Amino acid sequence: MGFLSPVVVLVLIVVFLASSLRVLREYQRGVVFQLGRFWKVKGPGLVILVPVMQQMVRVELRTVVLDVPSQDVISRDNVSVKVNAVVYFRVVDPQKAIIEVENFLMATSQLAQTTLRSVLGKHDLDEMLSQREKLNVDIQQTLDAQTLSWGIKVSNVEIKHVDINETMIRAIARQAEAERERRAKVIHAEGEMQAAQKLFEAAQVLAQAPLAIQLRYLETLTVIASDKNSTIVFPLPMDIIAPLLKSLPRREPS
Repeated sequence: MGFLSPVVVLVLIVVFLASSLRVLREYQRGVVFQLGRFWKVKGPGLVILVPVMQQMVRVELRTVVLDVPSQDVISRDNVSVKVNAVVYFRVVDPQKAIIEVENFLMATSQLAQTTLRSVLGKHDLDEMLSQREKLNVDIQQTLDAQTLSWGIKVSNVEIKHVDINETMIRAIARQAEAERERRAKVIHAEGEMQAAQKLFEAAQVLAQAPLAIQLRYLETLTVIASDKNSTIVFPLPMDIIAPLLKSLPRREPS
C-alpha cells in the first residue's frame, strides 16, 4: 500500500493539472465562468482554472470569412435574381460573443442572408449591376449595426455574383443596344447643330467682307481644278464678270 500511495498522488496531480491548465494562443481568448457566472476574459498565454468551480470557453479573434449562400432576391423593379456574397467579420468582445448569443457564427450567417435579401430588394437591377461598391457598404453598415450587441465587428462585405436568367439577359442586351443607338443619334445631332452654328458664323463674317467671298470662291475653284480627270462647269459671279465686260471695247452696229 505504501508503494501505491505515491502513484495515486502523482495521478491525481496530473489529472488536476490537466483540468486546470489551459494555453491560449495569441489570437485566442478564454471566457471564464465561475460557478456558472461570468468571471473574466483571460489570455493569451497560460490560464489556470480551479477545477469544478471554473469553466472556460475559447474564442478566436481572427477575421472569419463567411460565405453567404446564393439568395433569391426580387429587385425593386420586380426582377428575380440570385445573389451570393462573402462577409468578413471578427470578434471584438469575447464576453458578448459568448453570453449575448448562443452561436455567433450561425447567428451572423443567418443575419447576413436576411440582410442581403432586404437591402438588395430596395434597389433596381441596374443599381445591383453598376453600383456594387455602394451596395457592399450598405450591407456592411446594416450588418455591423445589428451585430454590435453581439461583440462582433463586420469589416467588409463583397457581393460575388448576381445571376440573371436568360430572358432577362436578352432584354438587357436589347436595352443596351437601344441606349447606344440613342447616344449615337444624340451625338450626331449635336455635331450637326455645332456645324450649322459655325457655318452661320462664317456666313456673317463673309457678308461683312465681299472680297473675302470672292477669294473663297477662287480657292474653291483651285481645289476643284486639282482633279484633272473631271470636267467641271461652273458659273462665274457677276461681281467678277462685270469689270471685265466694261473693259472690253464696244462694237458699233454696222
